[in-house]
Amino acid sequence: MALVTLSEAKRQLDIESTSHDVELQLYVDSLDAVIEGYVGVVEQRAVTDTVSGGGPALSVLHPPVLAVTALTGGGVSYPADTLAVDGPAGLISRSGGAWPAGRYTVTYTAGRAVVPPTIKLAALILLQHLWRTQYGATRVPVGGADDWSVTDPVPGFGYAVPNRVLQLLEPFKLPPGVA
Repeated sequence: MALVTLSEAKRQLDIESTSHDVELQLYVDSLDAVIEGYVGVVEQRAVTDTVSGGGPALSVLHPPVLAVTALTGGGVSYPADTLAVDGPAGLISRSGGAWPAGRYTVTYTAGRAVVPPTIKLAALILLQHLWRTQYGATRVPVGGADDWSVTDPVPGFGYAVPNRVLQLLEPFKLPPGVA
């Protein structure tokens, strides 16, 4: 399931015709990667990572983690009921102590049990902002200026992701060190 559907995108952009559907679908499909770059996986999906580790916890590559399905390493299979998961951080520890140094294959469900409405809204606002690159000033309000300019960069950041989207995503940001 997509974070934003084509019909939701058309509703956000006040588009009723089907003449832009193919192009608009490309914009819709690009939203997940941008949003997930800030907050981790949003929609639930199965993921298999191969990670190197050792010590108190293994760190997976696509947090947050909802559940670990399988974990193997060094010819050993670790039952899910012997694992403790820090879902938001994507850390997995084991009840038997530290992980031996080595490579591990972890299969897990990443994402969120429920997509927060704020993340959905951020994705819709991002879509609206990116879609404006197609039409530039043709939809600027009477009087000229607005805060949607797609040509004025945000100092140090660029203009692909507007500050309003970043502010909406702030409470859901990945923990430090998780990318």
